Amino acid sequence: MSSHHSSESRYHGVAILLHWVLGAALIAVFALGVYMADLPFSPQRLKLYSWHKWAGMVILILSVLRLLWRLTHRPPALPVEIEQAMPRWQAVAHHATHHGLYLLFFAVPLIGWAYSSAAGFPVVLFGLLPLPDFVPVDKALAELIKPWHEISAFAMAALVLLHVAGALKHALIDRDGLLQRMSPFGK
Repeated sequence: MSSHHSSESRYHGVAILLHWVLGAALIAVFALGVYMADLPFSPQRLKLYSWHKWAGMVILILSVLRLLWRLTHRPPALPVEIEQAMPRWQAVAHHATHHGLYLLFFAVPLIGWAYSSAAGFPVVLFGLLPLPDFVPVDKALAELIKPWHEISAFAMAALVLLHVAGALKHALIDRDGLLQRMSPFGK
């Protein structure tokens, strides 16, 4: 297959920037969440939880921007030769992964915000801007919500890994140049 694709098959620079910034933020906030989850109660743990919540809100804002960009700027079509070479199950997996990621871009931070609100720990963005409670303080509700934040975060991590695996397959096995569409280094 050809590894050359026209500029019409590349994503716009804004889409590329949002993709990589959101991807890096997701990895960082997930790693922080896993690290801090079992820490003993301490000022350090409270600080990390605050950072985790800030990052979640930034991810939510980036997700809104990414969705708005996507809705107002049509992404490039998959090159015909790649689309024709892709088995049906891969096409279904490709679309399901992207739709699942977009759903979880919103669900994970919103569930986290709901949990934090229900637990009585408000989100104060960057330590400066208090956000309204997403749900009323209710300890029983917090206990119901808490596992869903973790489950949805691990589901998103799994989809991110699946997305990366698909990208690596195109780069290392298919060698079809598909990664150039989202490369921050252009061409």
